[in-house]
Amino acid sequence: MRLVVLLSGSGSNFQTLIDAVAADELDVDIVAAGSDVPDAYGLTRAKTAGIETFVVDYSAYESRAAWTSALADTVAQYQPDLVLSSGLMRIVGEEFITRFAGRFLNTHPALLPAFPGAHAVRDALRAGVVITGTTLHLVDAGVDTGPILDQRAVPIDPNDDEASLHNKIKVAERQMLLDNLAVLATGTTPVQLIPPYAKPR
Repeated sequence: MRLVVLLSGSGSNFQTLIDAVAADELDVDIVAAGSDVPDAYGLTRAKTAGIETFVVDYSAYESRAAWTSALADTVAQYQPDLVLSSGLMRIVGEEFITRFAGRFLNTHPALLPAFPGAHAVRDALRAGVVITGTTLHLVDAGVDTGPILDQRAVPIDPNDDEASLHNKIKVAERQMLLDNLAVLATGTTPVQLIPPYAKPR
């Protein structure tokens, strides 16, 4: 299975995939890693592993639509079976979503539809819920609204802060990614599309 990974930051989840492929624990061909910023450390991780990299710098384009079109054209050159947003901190436009419909995955640090958006961990703590988690979903035109493939619950301890909770979520998120990519690599649906968790009351 040909996989393109998109990221904006350190790429810690991406490193988990790199390590699993290197250990023959994940039958995936990571054909490229790309970013919207040239200094993303995840690109360094890719280069160290011998994975091709690319940058479609958001600041070089006059609009989101122009950047989205350039990103879609660049990704398409790698003929991916799947595209994974692994910490891409930029909302892509409709053209990208349409071109890779059903093949564009994202992870989110909450049990969607609860706590969508960029501050999910902080929002869960402020809401006082006792369980949060992580979601793997297909990307659609909304913000964290696409069909859910898998979710993993993570308990919130009374002494958790944003950093400690985010770290616990990342552990669950990485295992969820590995499990689902392994099944997707066989050409089957990873987990039956499941209804989302109910919003916390």
